[in-house]
Amino acid sequence: MQSHRPTAWTRTGPRPRFRTAVAALLLAALAAVLACTVRKDGWFADPVGLSWWYAAGWALFAAAALALRAVPARHVVPLVLAGSVVVAATGLVAAPRTSTDSFRYAWDGRVQAAGTSPYDHAPADPALLPLRDRWLFPQGAAACAGPDLAPVSAGVCTRINRPRVHTVYPPVAEGYFLLVHALSPPDARLGPLQTGAALLSVATTCALLLVLRRRGDPRTAAYWAWCPAVPVEAVNNAHVDVLAVLLSVAALGVVVRHRAAGGALFGLAIAAKLLPAVLLPGALSGVRRTRDAVAVLLPAAAVVGLVYLPYVLVSHSSVLGYLGGYAQEEGYEDASARGRYALLRLLFPDAWALPLVVLVMAAVVAYVLRRGDPERPWSGALLVTGTAFLLMTPGYSWYALLLVALVALDGRWEWLAVAVAGAAAYVTGRALGEATGTVAYALAAAAVLAGWSARRTGRRTRRRTKGRAQSRRAEAPGVGRG
Repeated sequence: MQSHRPTAWTRTGPRPRFRTAVAALLLAALAAVLACTVRKDGWFADPVGLSWWYAAGWALFAAAALALRAVPARHVVPLVLAGSVVVAATGLVAAPRTSTDSFRYAWDGRVQAAGTSPYDHAPADPALLPLRDRWLFPQGAAACAGPDLAPVSAGVCTRINRPRVHTVYPPVAEGYFLLVHALSPPDARLGPLQTGAALLSVATTCALLLVLRRRGDPRTAAYWAWCPAVPVEAVNNAHVDVLAVLLSVAALGVVVRHRAAGGALFGLAIAAKLLPAVLLPGALSGVRRTRDAVAVLLPAAAVVGLVYLPYVLVSHSSVLGYLGGYAQEEGYEDASARGRYALLRLLFPDAWALPLVVLVMAAVVAYVLRRGDPERPWSGALLVTGTAFLLMTPGYSWYALLLVALVALDGRWEWLAVAVAGAAAYVTGRALGEATGTVAYALAAAAVLAGWSARRTGRRTRRRTKGRAQSRRAEAPGVGRG
């Protein structure tokens, strides 16, 4: 009688290849949906329809990431890298759809190439009139009829948002804008910025894989490489956040063994977007000696100062630009404005929101500094950053790119719900109102708490199981006898 037991060939042949094929097919479906999402111009006309495309992309992403768990180890890195390239490429199939920030990038690069500090003049300033063209500054009633155009003067408008305020971007970002401008052919428009962002997103995947090769599971790199937020926000909208994310991942990977070098990389990341400053408590996880903290913080501060210095020397206006006005405009100084602190405002009076944020963040930072794992600084960084997002409930979905990269390093996938909430607040909220963001962030908080509870229960179960096994071995006859 022939045996029906699986042979070695069956165990190592078709089944592993089948699992890899399933993951690859889901990845291909994800790429197709993302390409359709980017091509759909629904930001103004059909935000609800666009939201359904977003939902389909996130669902396929979850399925593909789950299928990757069953893929043989030898196939994981090539599949993650190939997927990173394909997913990033989907962001290149159309001009930016849901953000106009990249027009400011192009303008700042042009201004610097002309020998002028980007911090000295707003785009609408007549002093920069010779740098204008019909692409960034359309003219005529018909050309200025679009919903994403801002008036500049009689018969003239611009694609640049907030054209009457100075730039808000730090010097490393400005240096990147200048570099892209210098490498771009004439009349290239936003294509080079999108291409540069795609290269940076794939480089971030490579950095994640290098870190996870020694201190994690390379499968979790897919949380960044295949995440729908990457082609939409990092590539299609070309947000400079992707540069800050790459520098942040490098800093977290290096600081474990080389504090000064890691601190310097943190300085570059902060000088690209400012937001990576929230990672510093994670970088100092478990630090007991003052000199170890100084070894990180001093190089970070020195690098920030050094990259700002050239702009300070050549600028006649403040190099902080519109930073203070931006914070006020976005409602971070007013708890009742634009959905900020939405979860806290469900439970407490508006006036309590900002003090509670300070109190809770201080407690979380203290916990990370005291109890954090110095071998896994991204774990503490994820806790601090994710908590800040849940408390402050930002309305711009690209801010969560940094959080997505931290999830890829740490593996606690439930925090990705915060990125989904940001997308819901930014896109779906346009049609359904401010309450959409509040509900989305509340669901994200519930997902994070559920994940924390499940992991804690799992650890307790494993400890009890291990304890019972040790007890049985100790009670077995002959144990310990010569």
